Amino acid sequence: MESEVTSHETYQKCFNSKLFLNTYFCENGIAFTNGYIKFVMENMHKAFTSDGVQGDTLLDICIFPILSHLYPACNSFKEIITTNFLEQNRQEIESWLKNEKGAFDWSATMKLICELEGNRDTEPELEAKLRKKIKCVLKSDVTQNNPLDPLVQPAVDCLITCLCLEFACKDKDTFCCALNNISSMLKQGGYLILVGALGCTDYMLGERKFFTLSLDKEFLEKVIPECGYDILQLQTLIIPNPDPQSIATYKGYFFILARKQA
Repeated sequence: MESEVTSHETYQKCFNSKLFLNTYFCENGIAFTNGYIKFVMENMHKAFTSDGVQGDTLLDICIFPILSHLYPACNSFKEIITTNFLEQNRQEIESWLKNEKGAFDWSATMKLICELEGNRDTEPELEAKLRKKIKCVLKSDVTQNNPLDPLVQPAVDCLITCLCLEFACKDKDTFCCALNNISSMLKQGGYLILVGALGCTDYMLGERKFFTLSLDKEFLEKVIPECGYDILQLQTLIIPNPDPQSIATYKGYFFILARKQA
């Protein structure tokens, strides 16, 4: 049976930020055990080093309170603006920025990126650097023409969105609209980094099931150019034998690096 689309109101009322992070992004969480973190960190590291993705401002568009994908960007951008759909997620990120007691511990992710970068920074140095680079935490809604409404954000050099659009959009037409919405905030010639799940239809958080729009490589190869981008990389990680009892149904993950056409 097809999963029922999760409303914005349900997310606002029922999504538990700490439970999500402790379920999926702790050292023994699904994001580590199924290879997602390693896959994303390796591709992010390559994008910000050998692929030369850099600039003044990076804009991060999220629906979950995830910071792991921003660590590799620390040395490539002067400032990072992170945004999130949910107030409880923005509070969770603010708690980490202020180094408050009880904030989520990203040390496992930091250890991995430090190793990838040849230990150029120690883990405390990298953590401090990211806190300094993140200038603000804003509200965003990718389904709106201006996702940051009522704010108007000057066009940025790089736009990142990880595990976001397929969780925020009810169908593929809405996905295309959302991609165009966020693209309006990216400079011509700027870089888009899009990371997400392949073949995912839903995920569990506690006892509640949340809808996910199922994406495939063929759709992504078609829609990214249609939205005005040249695809520079499209990497996938396919899970050969997904656990049928998993709390998230998925077939793998994708990493896209694209450049906005002039």
